[in-house]
Amino acid sequence: MKSLADGLPPEIARRIHPDWRKNEADYWAVRDELLAQYRDQWIGFADGAVIVAGVSPVDVLHRALESTKHPFLTCVGRENEPTRMRRPASVGA
Repeated sequence: MKSLADGLPPEIARRIHPDWRKNEADYWAVRDELLAQYRDQWIGFADGAVIVAGVSPVDVLHRALESTKHPFLTCVGRENEPTRMRRPASVGA
């Protein structure tokens, strides 16, 4: 499986942490096993395990980034679909 980082401009791809690349590769190695439990859910994957899961990509992103593990984030079973993340509306806006 080709890394998502390989599609970035070289000057940006060089900035991708090696742990993120490892977490991405490790995800793809076990992806089929994760389908039954996590299909259509957003996950943060690091060190060979799901470290956070949920339906909101923004929530999963924020919770996953609390770790220092450079997690790979994806929606299980929808990895090749375009994704748009939106910020939650401000309270009182």
